[in-house]
Amino acid sequence: MQLTAKLIQVMPVQTGMGKNGEWRKQSIILETDGMYPKKVCITVWGDKINESLLQVGNILDVSFDIESREYNGNWYTDLRAWKVDAAGAGGSVPPAAAPTNNQQSAPSAPVNFSSDEGDDLPF
Repeated sequence: MQLTAKLIQVMPVQTGMGKNGEWRKQSIILETDGMYPKKVCITVWGDKINESLLQVGNILDVSFDIESREYNGNWYTDLRAWKVDAAGAGGSVPPAAAPTNNQQSAPSAPVNFSSDEGDDLPF
């Protein structure tokens, strides 16, 4: 999955030792845009942690996987980032073509459902 949102909080880096050696992870809190903004916590692991990119206020494109697991009858969901880029740097949409919050799309013409003009349906 992919999410474009504003970075509002960076949690401290956590480290530890596992059977495969040392590990590092850092949780980041993102806030979506829109009428009803949502906060989302995503975990960044290992070499994906980029302190220069993970600055509060940056707009990020985050690609992540969702996984849920059960422990003692309770379910826990983890959002694990596998790619973090500055918004627009992913290459899927050129920055000039991406709409901004200040731009509004032109309203489309209303559809008149009461007329039979151009009705190709046989019923």
